Amino acid sequence: MADLRFSDFTAKEKRRIAAKTARMAMPRANLTRLRREVEAIEQQAERRKNGK
Repeated sequence: MADLRFSDFTAKEKRRIAAKTARMAMPRANLTRLRREVEAIEQQAERRKNGK
């Protein structure tokens, strides 16, 4: 996840990341699971950017 920019994400990915980040602020949020889901979205965007 070296050099991903916010513009590398699709509109849907941006919305998903924003929603998951907002859920992280909730008191009973499972931070580990949400962080892992955000990382999966980041990896998907990186694969698309690098053409793999």
